[in-house]
Order: sequence, then C-alpha cells, then structure tokens
Amino acid sequence: MKNITLGRYLPLDSIIHKIDPRAKITILLILLIAIFFDAGFIGYTIIGAFCLCIVFLAKLKITYVLKSLKPMLFMLTFLLILNVLMVRQGEILVTIGSFRIYSKAIFQTLYIVIRLFLIICLTTVLTASTKPLDLTLGLERLLSPFKAIGFPAHEVAMMISIALRFIPTLLEETERIMKAQASRGVDFKEGTLKEKISAIISLIVPLFISSFQRAEDLADAMEARCYNPEAERTRYKQLHWSLLDTVSLVSSVVIAAIIVTISVVA
Repeated sequence: MKNITLGRYLPLDSIIHKIDPRAKITILLILLIAIFFDAGFIGYTIIGAFCLCIVFLAKLKITYVLKSLKPMLFMLTFLLILNVLMVRQGEILVTIGSFRIYSKAIFQTLYIVIRLFLIICLTTVLTASTKPLDLTLGLERLLSPFKAIGFPAHEVAMMISIALRFIPTLLEETERIMKAQASRGVDFKEGTLKEKISAIISLIVPLFISSFQRAEDLADAMEARCYNPEAERTRYKQLHWSLLDTVSLVSSVVIAAIIVTISVVA
C-alpha cells in the first residue's frame, strides 16, 4: 500500500510547485492526449524525456514515481500474456512447437507499458506538486465557463478533490485493517484460492464500512457548517497567471504538436 503515491502532496520548493494549478491541469490533459497518439519509439522518447524533466524540476525522486508501477505488475503481466496469445501479426520471434510469438505482440505490450508509465508519471507530479484545495480551485476555474449550460463545475471539482484527498487515508486504513486481520490469523499471501478470496472479503467488507462512515462524517461536518454548493462565495486565495505558467503551457503544446506530427507522418 505504501507503493501508491498518487494523491499524496509533497510540500517541496520547486518550479513545478509554483505553477498555477490551472496551467498544470491543462498541461496534463494536453500531454495525456499526446501520449495516446501512435508516434513510435521516437515520439515516446521525446515525450518521456519531457516527463522526466518535469519530475526533476518538481524535485521528485524517480524511485518515488516507479513505486506506483508495482501494483500494476499483475495487470502488465496479464496484458503481455493476452497479447502473446491473441496477436498474430509481424515477424515470428519465438516458436515453441505449434505456438508462435510475434513481434507485434511484444511491441504492443511495450507501448502499453510506456504509456502507463508516462500517465502515472504525469498524474503523480500533478498530485505531488499541487495542494488539494488548489487543485479544486483550478478545476473549478477551468470548468466555470460550462456553468452557462448548467454544468455543476463547483460540485464536480469538489468531488474530484475529495476523492484525491482521501486516497492516502484509504490506503492507510487498508494497511491498518490488513495488520488487524493478520493478527487474527488471516494470511493474504499464502493458501488456496478459496482461502485468498475469503481473506480479500475480510478486507473489503470493513474497508467499505469505514469508507461509508468517513463519507457520512464528512457530510455531517459540511452540513453543520451550512455548506451550500449553489451559494455564491468569495475566495481567500486568488489564482494569478504568470509568465512561468505561459512558458510551461506553450512548452507542452509544442511537445504535443511534435508528437502529433510524428504520428501523422509515420
């Protein structure tokens, strides 16, 4: 559980921390769109180098980002097996009896791993360098133009912020429950499939109960403070767009344009 870093804010003094949350959210969306263009290894090398620069500018350790990939190893292994069994395109790399492994299957798996790493890298930098309240304010400001058509911008931003805020809390709660169950003899690593399913159920049930209780406590606290999402409110903290935000946004647009161009030309 400690390997998951998404949603954990790190109060560091870096350039990325000083960027306006609106700019960071927009940059994230632009780069996420660019990642899903098939630009080949050249394109992914360019956007990967850009993402690594962002990580270093945020003063984050690369191991801090890599730790988030560990929970994904099972899914990556499953995707590798699925591609090897289903994809029958490209050159034959390995032949085992009547079974053959094609180059297209390996390349597709590599693309998935690279995309997943880049997505985790960018989202981790966003949450690690942006306070939850700033993230809420930035999302609300970006979604505010849609209020003209009745879109609940403040409510959506608040829900996303609360979800990100409680990710570390739920992870800590999960670890606490696992230790409590382990002290009662529950083994999450060994045993038959039936025993593992029973162990997971013994973890999920109290975790859901605890989550619902926290949600109810939060709702009661908001009601006690007369919270009204539709009310007009002022902001103690105001967002200010700076030259750094413009340069960061333009840089991401340039990188995305290069990736799109490579994917179109290739």
